[in-house]
Amino acid sequence: MLTIAALYHFTRFDDPATLRAPLLALCEGKGVKGSILLAREGVNGTIAGQPEAIAAVLAHLRALPGCEGLEHKESHAGAMPFGRLKVKLKREIVTMGQPDVDPLARTGTHVAPQDWNALISDPEVAVIDTRNDYEVAIGSFAGAVDPETRSFRDFPGWWQENRGRFAGKRIAMFCTGGIRCEKSTNYLLGQGVSEVYHLKGGILKYLEEIPEEQSLWQGQCYVFDGRVSVGHGLVPGGYETCHACRRPITAEDKQHPAYERGACCPACVDEYDATDRERFRERQRQMDLAEARAAKAGGASPPGPPEDI
Repeated sequence: MLTIAALYHFTRFDDPATLRAPLLALCEGKGVKGSILLAREGVNGTIAGQPEAIAAVLAHLRALPGCEGLEHKESHAGAMPFGRLKVKLKREIVTMGQPDVDPLARTGTHVAPQDWNALISDPEVAVIDTRNDYEVAIGSFAGAVDPETRSFRDFPGWWQENRGRFAGKRIAMFCTGGIRCEKSTNYLLGQGVSEVYHLKGGILKYLEEIPEEQSLWQGQCYVFDGRVSVGHGLVPGGYETCHACRRPITAEDKQHPAYERGACCPACVDEYDATDRERFRERQRQMDLAEARAAKAGGASPPGPPEDI
């Protein structure tokens, strides 16, 4: 059984480029796959591997400057959920595009999963899902506001257009693992919102710790790996990924006339031109070849195209 670790930590790295090579070498040497982002503001990633390999990588990360308090969330899978390893240098570990946002200065009040239901059941609390539209489409908390954003960069603009709806309300925010809320709650505090809360550990920690019969979560939680989605107890869900637009798709979607494996799904049928579609088809052909080679060699099939955090 493989261990999957989702992690992030905000800190100050003077020169994140110097941290990349040792981290990459360790992950490669331990057979760890997934994505890790390094930036001046910290580290963010989801990785998978043998339990002892993940433990070694986490120990390495916690030894980095200011990272001794790094927390992570664990789940498990029988097969490798990532096709490769990426250790990248980025401007931000989660891209909001707001240079004045600083989670190290202040964030909203963390709320433990065990206390979340009571908070969001209060009629004076407005609950906002900070994730992207394709993530919200397959699951969210009952009654939560969906900003219908295509990317996290769109959230500040959405807030400026809609802030009047939330006048006088306390704001409770949530996301997959917690990282987006570190920035979005700082942003709202900077916009003058006096009471802002966010779910500690994100949806993943809530689904891990709250029994389904007590849960206010509805549907599945999108995850950025080969599992595509998880439910209560972090059990993998029944979704696949459209390799063109990366939206989750169901078995019914695959029966739609607009569906073409690796190139198109009903949701993105009008979003790409012919050049893009041919590029997607070629990528699918290469994936099929890699899968055939892996099967011939007796190895596991690659789980899909490069993933994003």
